[in-house]
Amino acid sequence: MSDSWFPRWRAQTGAKSVVAPDERLAWPQMFAMGVQHVVAMFGSTVLAPLLMGFDPNLCIFMSGIGTLLFFVVVGGRVPSYLGSSFAFIGLVIAVTGYGGHGPNTNIPVALGGIIACGAVYALIGVLVSVIGTKWIETLMPPVVTGAIVCVIGLNLAPIAVKGVSATQFDSWMALVTVLCVGGVAVFTRGMLQRLLILVGLIVAYVIYAVVTNGLGLGKPIDFSIVANAAWFGMPQFSAPVFDPHAMTLLVPIAVILVAENLGHIKAVSAMTGYNLDRYVGRAFIGDGLATIVSGFAGGTGVTTYAENIGVMAVTKIYSTLVFAIAALIALVLGFSPKFGAVIQTIPGPVLGGVSIVVFGLIAVTGARIWVVNKVDFSDNRNLIVAAVTLVLGAGDFSLKVGNFGLGGIGTATFGAIILYALLRRKPAQQAAV
Repeated sequence: MSDSWFPRWRAQTGAKSVVAPDERLAWPQMFAMGVQHVVAMFGSTVLAPLLMGFDPNLCIFMSGIGTLLFFVVVGGRVPSYLGSSFAFIGLVIAVTGYGGHGPNTNIPVALGGIIACGAVYALIGVLVSVIGTKWIETLMPPVVTGAIVCVIGLNLAPIAVKGVSATQFDSWMALVTVLCVGGVAVFTRGMLQRLLILVGLIVAYVIYAVVTNGLGLGKPIDFSIVANAAWFGMPQFSAPVFDPHAMTLLVPIAVILVAENLGHIKAVSAMTGYNLDRYVGRAFIGDGLATIVSGFAGGTGVTTYAENIGVMAVTKIYSTLVFAIAALIALVLGFSPKFGAVIQTIPGPVLGGVSIVVFGLIAVTGARIWVVNKVDFSDNRNLIVAAVTLVLGAGDFSLKVGNFGLGGIGTATFGAIILYALLRRKPAQQAAV
């Protein structure tokens, strides 16, 4: 790569199957790849704000803003799309008291916490830029990061189940949705399989409409909000409120975002053959600043997206320019209230069924980190760290000291890091056992 802030993105004219981060294809192909990345991030970036009661249209818009900001901060060196982070869901619901239906009236309180989390995340990025990543890898080895990621899914599980338990009809429709997503995941191939959440949701949505609007069972979908929505309009921004309690609850999520982003960069480095370690600090700063900007506008915290890493792995197109194009497409979608109204018609049971799958996948992703990194559970330190972390998070174990409080995810996150450090044994001691 060149020494300038941005690479030159030389056009690839040969028959190479791999497009490097500092290369590009013909512009029509680049646009098509940008659309594909928007579709890949769409399901999760919309689902996360819906679960927290945020405006999904605004969050799509802010995902575009955040991705462009990240692109500038890393100098176009790291291919990444920033979408709504699931790590915030449990704690945002806790600090806002959101009931799970319609807009969240206490969003401003959550926004202050999201901004505080982004600020801490960016400061960690500054520290990494100065002294490197070794200390992070020491504090958060695979047994710790795997447990933290797993806990996010387990902590959210009760929220998903409670959301589909109001009536027996809701519960059955949630199970139908789970089967739809599972069917797409197992019986389709190619891009359809990559978009299993989005495609499964659409199939379940159609089934729900037939059963309710067609056959008269359950609560029908109200399509009038789509008919009454304008095609074009400004996103509805919200101002933050800086509540100390909410801020102390949400700040620890920065640790989770660090683990996610570090894993992303390591994965992309392995796929591209480019050593991106020197951009880790900048990536953290970019992600942190994007979360701050999103919070000030009324959006969710953002993080780098595994779905888009999957697209890169399949297509072998790693050009960072593709993500700038995808971000611009997301900005355009953010200016369509009718697009947002369509999202708002998604029935609660369908959304709940998708949540069951997504939260389960998050939990299993944590376990996958253990498998991929060959974590040795015959080592009692690893065993105790993982076991205690999972129960603290799944049981939503909370701690409070004065005005400072930690919810289940925060307690589990810091518990895993501290417990691993406390149980560390020196080589000489190990030899004596």
